[in-house]
Formats: sequence, structure tokens, C-alpha cells
Amino acid sequence: MATSDFVLGGVAAMGAGVFTNPVEVIKTRIQLQGELAAKGSHAKPYKSVFQAFVTVAKNDGILGLQKGLAPALCFQFVINSFRLGIYTHALKKGWVHNNKGEISFTRGLFWGAAGGVVGAYCSSPFFMIKTQLQAQAAKQIAVGYQHSHSSMSDAIRQIYGKSGVFGLWRGSMANVGRATVASAVQIASYGKAKSLLTERDLVTQPTCLSFCSGLIAGSFMAVAITPLDVITTRLYNQGLDAQGRGLYYKGWLDCVLKILRSEGVHGLYKGFWPIYLRSAPYSTLVMLFFDELIALRERYNPD
Repeated sequence: MATSDFVLGGVAAMGAGVFTNPVEVIKTRIQLQGELAAKGSHAKPYKSVFQAFVTVAKNDGILGLQKGLAPALCFQFVINSFRLGIYTHALKKGWVHNNKGEISFTRGLFWGAAGGVVGAYCSSPFFMIKTQLQAQAAKQIAVGYQHSHSSMSDAIRQIYGKSGVFGLWRGSMANVGRATVASAVQIASYGKAKSLLTERDLVTQPTCLSFCSGLIAGSFMAVAITPLDVITTRLYNQGLDAQGRGLYYKGWLDCVLKILRSEGVHGLYKGFWPIYLRSAPYSTLVMLFFDELIALRERYNPD
């Protein structure tokens, strides 16, 4: 298994993450808005994606749109090093192809999910810190629990000081579920879309092919992961009591039931549009950067 596949997968995701992190900030705020409150019974500082961008820039400054960037990039590097590296290795070994030599959607789902499981668990602390930093806002537009971290390193110190190593992996199972679905759907649909576009001569230019395939993959991923993403955001951002237990939720199932009771099904789909607006370009950029980096490696190091 080529080590460079893991490294290039992580670098590609970091490149995409720089561009899409502002949308991730907006998504986090919208998902925490009106937490466990009935629709229409709470303040709503974020009314739409565009208005939320303006609100954050006005109250938190332009740099507020890049909150949590450091842990976000660390998260992207770790999770995508595994998921893209594992999938690429499976692709080279022929494990993703069926007996006819065609790319199998179901096998792609399996290997995408396998990489997602490993990557999500290893990167879980960075996702939690990213969420908590992105939730921090000026008092007049603050939503959800407000943590006091001043930076990624300060967050690690505070969490470790209060809860030890296990505290850094709190809520990790929710993230594993989220990332498993996201990785499986994104990678499998990307591989299948790329195969179909090529076979039918719809798109042949390599860069355009990567762009179109990534756009299709991101669209499917946004539909699939929104409820799981809401659950993960809520679990990671909640505060803890003196015994280290969550103030709002005992676990992912308790989180789902409380959201349904208090906010209805709508609550599980909060942040769908920013997820969609982020997922499509994010998937496109990750896959485009990854394919271009692989091509660059093959050009200068064909062995």
C-alpha cells in the first residue's frame, strides 16, 4: 500500500478544507440554533445561508468565517488520508471491480465505508474541537453551548485536563457513523459517476471528469448525512457536568429522540443547505486535487 496515497489524500482534503471551512462555520451555527426548542419559539440570528455569512462577518469579523480552521485541516488530513488511501489501494488491487472488470457500486460503498470508519475514529478529537471553536460567537449571535477555548492547543489542554484521553474521543461513535455513510456514499458515487461518464463519452477531459464526478458525489452525500451531521454536532458541542456527563444528551440515540420530541423531524435536517452547498464543491475539490496530485506523482515518479 503506497504511503504517498495516504499523504496525497490528506493534502488534497486540506486544500479543499481551506475553501469550504466558512460554509462549515455557518452549518455548525444553524445546527445549534434553537437546540431542543420548538420551531418558532426561539431567537433565530441565522435565517438563511447568505444572511448567516453577513451576520458572522458583521459580528465576529471576516476572520470569524474561518473559525476552527486549524483543527478542521487536521481533521481533513487524518480522515482523508485513510479513506482515500484505503480506497485507492482497493482500486489498484481490483477489489472494487466486479467479475466483468467494471467498478462495482456496492464494493465501492464497502471500501469507502472501511476507510471512513478508521479515519473518523482517529480524527475524532479534531472534529470535536473544530465544532466547539466554530460555535463560539459574539454574545448577540451565540447559539448552543459556548466553550472557552482560545485555540486548538488550549482546547486539547482543557479537555484532557477535565476528562483525560477518553474525553478527546467523547462522541466518537456518532462521528464514525456519520463519516462511514459520508465516505461510502461520496467515494462509491464518485467512482461510479466517473466510470459512467467515461464509458458513455460524456466527459473525457481528465480535470473536467474529476470535477463533474465530484459534483455528483457531493450531491448524494449531502442528502445522506444531514441527520447524522446534526447529531454529531450536538454531541460534540454540549457541555459537561461535574461528573463529565453531557448536559443535554446521554448518547446518539438519546440525542435523536430528544431532537424529534422537541424540534420534530425538521430538527434533524437543520443545516441541510449549507451542508449541500459545502458538500458538492468540497467533494469536487477533494477529488479534483487528489486526482491531480496522483497525476503529478505519476509524471515525476512513475515507479
